[in-house]
Amino acid sequence: MGNVSPRIWSDILLALRSECPELARPWFNALEPTDLQFGVMRVRTPTETQRQYLRQQCQVAFNQAAQTTLNRLVTVEFVAPPEAIMTDRPLSFEEEGDKPILNPDYTFDNFVIGPNNRLAHAASVAVGDAPGRVYNPLFLHGSVGLGKTHLLQAVCHRLVANGNGHGPRILYLTCETFTNHFVEAIERGALHQFRYRYRHVDALVIDDIQFLGARERSREEFFHTFNTLYQSQKQIILSADEAPNGINGLEDRLVSRFSWGLVVRIDPPCLETRMAILHKKATLRCAELPEDVIHFIAATVESNTRELEGALTKVLATSQQYGGLVNLDIAKKALGDHLPAARRLVGITDILEVVTQHFNVRPADLQGKRRNRSLAFPRQICMYLARELTAMSLEEIGGYFGGRDHTTVLHATRTIAEQRTQQADLHQSLLQLTEALHHRIP
Repeated sequence: MGNVSPRIWSDILLALRSECPELARPWFNALEPTDLQFGVMRVRTPTETQRQYLRQQCQVAFNQAAQTTLNRLVTVEFVAPPEAIMTDRPLSFEEEGDKPILNPDYTFDNFVIGPNNRLAHAASVAVGDAPGRVYNPLFLHGSVGLGKTHLLQAVCHRLVANGNGHGPRILYLTCETFTNHFVEAIERGALHQFRYRYRHVDALVIDDIQFLGARERSREEFFHTFNTLYQSQKQIILSADEAPNGINGLEDRLVSRFSWGLVVRIDPPCLETRMAILHKKATLRCAELPEDVIHFIAATVESNTRELEGALTKVLATSQQYGGLVNLDIAKKALGDHLPAARRLVGITDILEVVTQHFNVRPADLQGKRRNRSLAFPRQICMYLARELTAMSLEEIGGYFGGRDHTTVLHATRTIAEQRTQQADLHQSLLQLTEALHHRIP
């Protein structure tokens, strides 16, 4: 570690994790301080991707941690070994700035799979392992914060890893960046260079392609870029908040081409998936959360992964006011602003009414003791939805349905959750029931 002792570096990481727990990552242990001279501490990172991430997201936090530990003015400078820079260089195919920065956390290993995103994940893995040969183009769509960007970057990471340091040429960027580069190329009279840059890659990965709908000249240019890459069997991966036929301003020829490969929708995560996401995010931040806190956050924040991560960050930050302690009371204090809206949840009677209408059974039958299949299944659906959409405990839910104990409710919720991952029609029915219940909330 050069002239930085292991003890000092350990104390710096400890200070960072204490002051900024939301930034801590397990791979920080692989960082290596090389020297400290003239107030500059140089820290080597394993990859260029990690170096860029640290400079963008963690620079101030590392500076403060180093200054707190050493009690002097210190600036941390992140450097990468030459071989790491060469490995990641294909990702920086644009030579005029706006270089794409991949998040080191956005890998397949860190992606939580659930019934809402299973197909999207499987298709992305397949593309990462066999670019240009399966699902070309791959088009992912869904609302904000559901993991589209994570999957796009995970494919890029996989392509780089499979290239063993010698390719492929990957261009990952947003639709806005593509449009800005095109406009700049026109103004500079550099369309030839622009077209060479975009049409001589092995994989073109564009996020938020829906913004192309409002740019007529950019649409024309992208149409020809798409054709060139597709005919050369180069991989194209796109994401948007709508399916191709739902993007305003997108002409039929592009809608058709975007649908040539595989179009996959990503839905909002169910309660079990949200809890798994929180477990994964907490692990990435080197934090341990009790199960009741995980369940509380997941039940409070239902919309998307991005808001889940924000809620987790708020809980961890609030916990620092209590010496790093994380419990249910602290989580409730941290998410107090979320509770008024989130706690306008549907009631158990709402669930019972919607489910009985859907299955054409009587509420009294579901609350009774009869166990035949025609009643047991909708009763399990009620228990599952109650567990996901209300703050009721297992005991409270069981008591409402004929005085059943918590193990019966737990079995019901696990059964429906497992079947949901295997049966697309059940998954869609649950989405419809949930939507119907939310429509009942004033």
